[in-house]
Amino acid sequence: MPVAVITGASKGLGRALAAALAERGWDLVLGARTASVLEESARHIGTAYGTRVVAVAGDVTDGGHRTELVAAARGLGGLDLLVSNASALGAEPLVRLEALSLDGLRAALETNVVAALGLVQEALPLLRAAEAGTVIAVSSDAAAEAYETWGGYGASKAALDHLAAVLAVEEPQLRVWTVDPGDMQTDLYAAAVPGDDDPRPSPHSVVPGFLRLLDARPVSGRYTAPALLQVAR
Repeated sequence: MPVAVITGASKGLGRALAAALAERGWDLVLGARTASVLEESARHIGTAYGTRVVAVAGDVTDGGHRTELVAAARGLGGLDLLVSNASALGAEPLVRLEALSLDGLRAALETNVVAALGLVQEALPLLRAAEAGTVIAVSSDAAAEAYETWGGYGASKAALDHLAAVLAVEEPQLRVWTVDPGDMQTDLYAAAVPGDDDPRPSPHSVVPGFLRLLDARPVSGRYTAPALLQVAR
């Protein structure tokens, strides 16, 4: 069975994507910081779909945690897909650049860029050995558009996009996709903009776009969920 590592997988998009892959027969290594929530998600997915699901609690900025994630995948037989979904805002709620603390910006960069690259570096031997090694970096429209108060987070996601683009050039045997999932109703968005009651799509609604990528395996590059969902229909 193919094996995927997904960070930020205890809830939201990470959990939704994990469930969809498990339904297709994938074995999973799920990472997140809150052990109790992560373990409940892993148990639920494993029981529902009968696949092997390993929960590895920890912070993706910790090199030891990244090593544990990849070791767990190796224990399942290898690694076919790495999904960097764990994200940090840098400030909660978001603030204008004039008020953004430099420590907050460093935190966003550490989680969204440095840790993502560290995990790729840890996972590359297994990804290269896979028949169809794939990396998905979960990006944001804030990486490409200028939204007030989203500067620090957007800058970190823009950096992630560029790292993924360079990785695709350096590792042409892999598929490397950055995916902008668009607006979603998640804890991350609620923390970014508390009090915003406008209805937003659920994370489950964008998962078919990710599955479309895995089915069609287009060239490495940047994709948006709305475009992928349109094609999926």
